[in-house]
Amino acid sequence: MKLFYAPAACSLSPHIALREAGAKFTLEKVDLQTKKTEADSDFLGVNPKGYVPALQLDGGEVLTEGTMIVQYIADLFPKSQLVPAAGTPGHYKLLEWLGFISCELQRNLSPMFNPALTPELKESLMAVVAKRLDWLAAQLEGKTYLVGDRFTVADGYLFTILNWSNFVGLGLSPWKTIQEYMARIGSRPSVVAALKAEGLTPA
Repeated sequence: MKLFYAPAACSLSPHIALREAGAKFTLEKVDLQTKKTEADSDFLGVNPKGYVPALQLDGGEVLTEGTMIVQYIADLFPKSQLVPAAGTPGHYKLLEWLGFISCELQRNLSPMFNPALTPELKESLMAVVAKRLDWLAAQLEGKTYLVGDRFTVADGYLFTILNWSNFVGLGLSPWKTIQEYMARIGSRPSVVAALKAEGLTPA
């Protein structure tokens, strides 16, 4: 398998999942501005949508959309227990978390990377994100992970999106439980390795 990624983008989530699962895979970095890969290939030929992640399977088929890719990885490597068993309450709770992270956090934080974003709109988005983080902090009280007592793909996804706080001027100091959560997830070997591989921490 090959994961097409951009450093610190939402592709970090399936990157973490692949490492958690012990999968054999390669990485190919994408320049999202030029749509060229580090091998000087046309990324639009891989994913016409033009954004990461894209996971190319051994047979050549390409999967896109991060929340689906991480579930595929979990299904491909069931022993990793990255997703609770289908039909269980934990499974639906995980889907609920993936939806929340995508719709309430990623959707509101991603526009902040746009240099044309006005200060007024950024302030409005920050206010929405702060409310969501207030709620998230309360949910994390007394919990190690989002679902049950194991790391799941939801944890990798949440870490990925909250890591954007380092790039958009969002301080997490008002939310102690979130800071502790980020430190806990960020210390996992899979996360440390993924961050290093993407050049986000010293090699």
